[in-house]
Amino acid sequence: MSPRVTRLVLGLAAPLLALVAAFAITSLVLIIAGDPVGGVWSTILQVPAERNMANIINNATVLYLSGLAVAVGFRMNLFNIGVDGQYRVAAFTAAVVAGEAWLPGYLNTALAIVCAMAVGAAWAGIAGVLRATRGVSEVISTIMLNFIATGLVAYLLRKVAVREAGSNEIGTKEIPEGSRIPSIPFSDNPAISLYGFLVIAAFFGFLFWFVLNKTRFGFDLRATGQSTTAAVASGINVTRMTIGALLISGAIAGLVGLPILFGDAYAYGSTFQSGLGFAGIAIALLGRNNPVGIAVGALLFAFLDEQSNPLQIIIGVSPDIVAITQGVIVLTVVVSYEVVRRYGVRLEQRHVARALEQSDEPPAPTAGTGHDESKGVTA
Repeated sequence: MSPRVTRLVLGLAAPLLALVAAFAITSLVLIIAGDPVGGVWSTILQVPAERNMANIINNATVLYLSGLAVAVGFRMNLFNIGVDGQYRVAAFTAAVVAGEAWLPGYLNTALAIVCAMAVGAAWAGIAGVLRATRGVSEVISTIMLNFIATGLVAYLLRKVAVREAGSNEIGTKEIPEGSRIPSIPFSDNPAISLYGFLVIAAFFGFLFWFVLNKTRFGFDLRATGQSTTAAVASGINVTRMTIGALLISGAIAGLVGLPILFGDAYAYGSTFQSGLGFAGIAIALLGRNNPVGIAVGALLFAFLDEQSNPLQIIIGVSPDIVAITQGVIVLTVVVSYEVVRRYGVRLEQRHVARALEQSDEPPAPTAGTGHDESKGVTA
């Protein structure tokens, strides 16, 4: 088997092994809990209807951006656990800016997106500066910033919110219709559509791949993530790379809530969706920090979330089993990739050992050469 085919087989073996292991472990949990294993899997794995499929893609768009934001930090060996707080302050900022409509039409939309990215980058940059200049762990600082962001947004929301008559819900001004991002038709039913922000998310996925793999900055970022000592020895400014990586991670995190804001909610309120940043951590791990892998992980998580909705109604099983499945998938992915990596290293060691053995063998004599001792000359 050629080395290229071997790498392809090993690359496919890891996620397949993880899914099989996750399926087996979740089934064991269902058996212990006394729930119908067959009924649960038949409900989750059924083909989604058009409306459900649109919901899956829309949810995956949001999760994809969250996974990209976390992956930037991971490639630098930084754990940006603060995406949840970064997208909250960014979405709130975008809602306020877009709601004020200082510019006409899509110029207003562009301004709101730029402001969201700037605020997200600035919020993550606090942790970057603390890590680069004071050695403060970004895990601790970003967790603390998450709590600060939640309180800050709640406080500011009360200051700028518009309360609807007869409702306890508060929110920012609605985004003008001319500044909303149009949806993408998904079926003949006009009520079923995809977020128009899907195109922007795909663009940032391509940009993520291009910057990390085709630019000097991306090389420096990956090199610093692999070995800080080697990066310093090669002249890379580690302080600048640390701050830069978290700024970029925060800027992408600023986009996470925007598909919902510009495609569905049109305002930031007290019921705006939360928890999207923590899901991105699992998706980045599942996708191995690769934009294509992150897309697959986002679709898988969105699929499980959507298919879990009828579990309690149809077969009386709590949809929390999906959260267990998602957690198990992440764990099994980490384990299976390590198992496959070690197996690949062993295969490579055997290949090298075999090649060395062949090189140490004495060369076979060829016709017309040799030493004729009876004549004392070389033939």
